[in-house]
Amino acid sequence: MKQFLLTVFLLASLSVVSQNHLEAITYEETQTSDIFRNIKNRTTVSTYTSADGSELKVGDTLIIGTPSGSTTNTTAAGAANTFGVAKARSKTASSFSNIIMGEPAGFGNVMNALSGEGPSNAGQDMQGEVVLISEISLFHKGSKKKPLAVQILLGEPNGRAFGINKYMSVTDYEKAVLAGEIKSTNSPLTRDEAIAKLKESKELLDLGIIEEEEYEELKSELTPIITGK
Repeated sequence: MKQFLLTVFLLASLSVVSQNHLEAITYEETQTSDIFRNIKNRTTVSTYTSADGSELKVGDTLIIGTPSGSTTNTTAAGAANTFGVAKARSKTASSFSNIIMGEPAGFGNVMNALSGEGPSNAGQDMQGEVVLISEISLFHKGSKKKPLAVQILLGEPNGRAFGINKYMSVTDYEKAVLAGEIKSTNSPLTRDEAIAKLKESKELLDLGIIEEEEYEELKSELTPIITGK
């Protein structure tokens, strides 16, 4: 059994070492069959342009958002002085659906898979964490005939570990963005964010903190985002 586990771990390590590399790819290209059919799993990327136009590079900063899932743990507790009596206790906690602790092919998650368990999802305590992109890689969503998902390995800015884990991983970046689980610091403003920013600048104008010219310039910049034109 030990020999088998060692073999699995070595194969996972070798597959990472032997991966291909691309300098850049866009979201549109990951969904284009003439392109994604020729890309192997675990291909790493230096620069990825996401669906919202954000440009992600290794070393860039991301912010962990809000958990979109939940995890339920159930334990059986027996009564100390009552023979044959036990109660099941369940505890549900918020967790991230698209962010896991460790590396997908890391030792801990490989061991979980061998025991029939899924990877360990990041908990709500990670909300608001500022993280760095350590690696960007591509995986087919099934066979080579399927489009690519972008997986991102996350490290702490100060180089420390996330508890017992050196890294966290975003298993599908685009899904994580749509779920509000992660955000790039250079991503374009959403309509709601643009409205909030314009309202704030109007308050600052009324308070005499900014000039009319500055407000109008910001208004011109934000109006197309708000109106969608």
